[in-house]
Amino acid sequence: MEIPQFMHHQTQQWIEAHLPPMGRHMVYTQPGEVCWRQFGTGEPLVLIHGGHGSWMHWARNIEALAERFSVWVPDLPGYGDSSTPQFDDFDSLVEITLHSLDQLFGASTAINLAGFSFGGLVSAHIAARRASVKRLALLGPAGHGGPRRPRGKLVNWKLATTQAELLEAMRHNLWVHMLDADMQIDPLAIGIHTQSCIQTRYRSRGHSMKGGLAQALDQYEGDTLFIWGEQEVTATPQALVPALVNAHSHRSFRIIPAAGHWVQYEAASAVNALLLEWFGEV
Repeated sequence: MEIPQFMHHQTQQWIEAHLPPMGRHMVYTQPGEVCWRQFGTGEPLVLIHGGHGSWMHWARNIEALAERFSVWVPDLPGYGDSSTPQFDDFDSLVEITLHSLDQLFGASTAINLAGFSFGGLVSAHIAARRASVKRLALLGPAGHGGPRRPRGKLVNWKLATTQAELLEAMRHNLWVHMLDADMQIDPLAIGIHTQSCIQTRYRSRGHSMKGGLAQALDQYEGDTLFIWGEQEVTATPQALVPALVNAHSHRSFRIIPAAGHWVQYEAASAVNALLLEWFGEV
């Protein structure tokens, strides 16, 4: 299914009106290319999007963060404008993403790193394998292996036969899985989610459900901040804190009131302030 033209146009208009000038870099890796976008100047801060996502998962955060950092945001392999992967295993996705990152910065250049949802799991594995990650922030990370709090059932948007049906399916799925408040399901959220879903060619769900987050983080010695929305549906934050956070002196957490899974979109001001403080301390 193609992205509805009006929706794509609305999203592009918002990006042009609200984000600073963008640099676009296609980084070749065997067996394809990873698309990176760069905003602002300063120390590098890398933001990794979630499953069925794209760099636009960070649309409401880039402007604020780019005032302090050089913000680098990829489309992971199999997402957005990056190449269709010739693999389906998680380790290959992490290695290709890490290889493209090191091509941009060099393996020894220190970076700060934040990941959302499936991108949180990817970020934890990058931090475990890369020596020069100064600080890490994980927003609603996947791979925790703990209890979830589903709000309802997702609908198969691929069965939509009209633009109206597609729009309604995306609106429903945003409410079920991504955002807590109805008012946050605005045209931008729908446009980002629709475009990202249609362009997704890598199946992340199975890897997100397998676990592996704790094991990856055990190999990373840097400071880690967990951020969850109070109404997170992909996890029960209070159940994860004892093992993932409390048992480790270099980890901390915040729970953002009245926000769902896509916490950096729904509570952008609060999350931007947290990230600026967290990464600005180093």
